[in-house]
Amino acid sequence: MSTVVITSRGEERIRNGHPWVYRSDVAEAQAEGGATVRLVGSRGRTIGHALYSDKSEIAIRLLTHGNEVADPAMWRTRLQQAIAFRNDLSIDATAYRLVHGEADRLPSLVVDRYGDYLVVQALSQGVDRLLPDLTRILVELARPAGILARNDPRVRLLEGLEQRVDLLHGAVPEAIEVREGAVRYQVDPYHGQKTGLFLDQRENRVAAAEYAHGRLLDAFSYNGGFALALAPKCDEVLAVDISEEAVARIRANAERNGLRNVEARAMNVFDELRELERRGERFDTIVLDPPAFAKNRASVTKALSGYKEINLRALKLLSPGGFLVTCSCSYNVSEAAFADVLAAAAVDARADVAVVEKRMQGRDHPVLMTVPETFYLKCFILRKIA
Repeated sequence: MSTVVITSRGEERIRNGHPWVYRSDVAEAQAEGGATVRLVGSRGRTIGHALYSDKSEIAIRLLTHGNEVADPAMWRTRLQQAIAFRNDLSIDATAYRLVHGEADRLPSLVVDRYGDYLVVQALSQGVDRLLPDLTRILVELARPAGILARNDPRVRLLEGLEQRVDLLHGAVPEAIEVREGAVRYQVDPYHGQKTGLFLDQRENRVAAAEYAHGRLLDAFSYNGGFALALAPKCDEVLAVDISEEAVARIRANAERNGLRNVEARAMNVFDELRELERRGERFDTIVLDPPAFAKNRASVTKALSGYKEINLRALKLLSPGGFLVTCSCSYNVSEAAFADVLAAAAVDARADVAVVEKRMQGRDHPVLMTVPETFYLKCFILRKIA
């Protein structure tokens, strides 16, 4: 087995529970990209075994500690544990995350289930090389009718890997119908966002439905996840997204679920919020679920400004006694920073606002305590008192 030696700083990072070692802390590497390597400390002691990348700034993704080997049996055991955990959650949906990378001790591997099908992403050189073996294990454990590799995220370019979509097993149709609670969606596994749907908001939609009432505005609606889940509790629903394709999906999904009170508009949300305020519109429930405004640290300042803008507008549109469900999926914006933005928006909106719930991504997207990167979705449910 090839060997990679890391610095004392890299060793300390692993001792503190983080499985990543950056390139700057690699002292010596006698390995090719994508190899599973023996990781050695500055004093020659074996630290464990890891995936090695010769392109990414994340050069090491730790798999095991000490002399525990990272062989196919290890991968099988951990996949089995990840699948068993999701089964134990009794998720009321046919679409959910089966493997969540580092939080399942399966670094850089994502597996989502859509009914009888699996969609996987290999986000490092190491997992990309192991994908044939991992596919065989997934077929054995999950028995899917088909497995699709959505290896088209831009993060693969950092690993020197191409962006591509491949059928790995069986057959996967262009459209899959799935259920989330009582709501049915049609998923495009080949072209949809992420692996087809955003699966991490399921439990936040359930929570939001406890407060939803009256007139609902769902901004950055994408395929209408919140709009459709909350529509039965509301008199009328306005779903807004900049994408014409997304709006067409919202309308189709509303019809599929027999929801007659959902209107969908293709608009720039920032512009639409200002226009709604100008017209003196009011809503009893508002959802803000924007895409990540801060994809890196350099964009945090601009992102915070964007978050404040949309939340300020939303609070002005919200009727007293109404609820704002507001989210950030930007890892680089901490929960504390997001809370500060919400407080500043409330001050500028001259609104008294109380926090009813603080939430995060669903339980099938667990957070590893020592890996802050696995905690990315922040969700606040706020009540406008006056």
